[in-house]
Amino acid sequence: MSKQTNRSMVTVGLLAALFIGALDSTVVSTASPRIIDSLGGLSLISWIFSVYTLTTCIATPIFGKLGDLYGRRLVFAIGLGLFVVGSMLCGLAGSMTELIWYRALQGIGAGALTPVTFTIVGDLYPGKERAKVQGIFSSVWSIAGLFGPLVGGYFVDYISWRWIFFINLPVGIIAIMFIFLYYHESFAKQKKAIDYAGAITFTVGMTALLLALLTGGEEYAWNSPVILVMFLVTVVFLGLFLWIERRAAEPMLPLSLFRNPVLNIPYILGFTTRWMVMGVTVYCALWMQDVSGSSATLAGLALMPMSIAWPLASTLSGRLMYRIGAKWLIIFGSVLVVAGSLLVAIMQAGSTYGLIVASLVLIGLGMGCIVTPSMVIIQGAVDFRMRSVATSTNTLMNSLGQTVSVAVFGLVFNSVVTADSPEQIANGIHAVFLLMLAVAVLNLVVALFLPPSSKLLNHQQ
Repeated sequence: MSKQTNRSMVTVGLLAALFIGALDSTVVSTASPRIIDSLGGLSLISWIFSVYTLTTCIATPIFGKLGDLYGRRLVFAIGLGLFVVGSMLCGLAGSMTELIWYRALQGIGAGALTPVTFTIVGDLYPGKERAKVQGIFSSVWSIAGLFGPLVGGYFVDYISWRWIFFINLPVGIIAIMFIFLYYHESFAKQKKAIDYAGAITFTVGMTALLLALLTGGEEYAWNSPVILVMFLVTVVFLGLFLWIERRAAEPMLPLSLFRNPVLNIPYILGFTTRWMVMGVTVYCALWMQDVSGSSATLAGLALMPMSIAWPLASTLSGRLMYRIGAKWLIIFGSVLVVAGSLLVAIMQAGSTYGLIVASLVLIGLGMGCIVTPSMVIIQGAVDFRMRSVATSTNTLMNSLGQTVSVAVFGLVFNSVVTADSPEQIANGIHAVFLLMLAVAVLNLVVALFLPPSSKLLNHQQ
């Protein structure tokens, strides 16, 4: 890394970029009613969320590989540039259809923000420093989740819903300037073999899978021909993708990553932990309003303790993982997640508000103890040339865990709830919480298979 790089200024730019990317995934929900009033298209409103998730998932590993091939700075700038342009177009959208297309472009850009940001941090900071800084960066998502609804509400009430997108322009431009002015990487220029076939088959297969998961059970029945065809396309094209990756000179997603226990266990944890996060985020608020009879405001406030506990634990775990050991910290976090999930699973209609808050605090603390050490382990297990794709693979596993869990939880909930009555809603949510507890236990069992801490951290430099 060039000595001219100003780590502090680069870090500020990266934090700003990551924050607007994280904020955009939460702030839009607050503005949904005003967007419908302005643009119409009530039946299409879910797609402004779904298409963003879809394009982000697909773009993430592609940008990750490009970061290894062409350098982090260039790929980061392209991704953030697409995000900023997409944000501007979203703010100018004249119809719901236009907004959906622009959200797709925004999602493609967002696919670069998280993996390339964390990769640059991994390049800039050596082992122990990296753990501390990654803890701070991991906190951004929780902070955005905490302030997103407040920021969105302010813009919607006092300015215009369009400013939830326009605000990304100045912040994004400043972040790009900081990266170009203060980040100087030395990158060897050589002829690159781009895995076009892998990128195409991955895009088609993942698009079919995500569309099936996002529309199944809602727009189409799970056994409908449309969903079955999408699952068939998924199997065929992802099968082709795996075949291609085994033979490609520069595979888009090196399969060797999944054969390394130092990597594949954290990847599995990245997938499973998102089940608990989505379970409490979606269904705890529903439980409080429809079962406990709390107000929407109180239900929203109940989620705040998790958003506070997570960044606190992320920051502390970054500082403690070299003292305690990464494996034991992740296991401790997994135990906390199990404990929190257990409290959620035993909730009754008359359970106190404090019980719900306690469960969310435990889950937030547990997530903070898992996420930061996992990221540091992943980046330390590969060399510089594969750090970006290794990091993006972890982001992809997080996104898949989030998307798959929402689909499965929805399937479980709808299979129980056949009538809109408080009793059936309570039974449906309870079934989701039991499944969430089972996944939390599985997550703990997987964590036990991590290699010893000495092997997990001996590559950190």
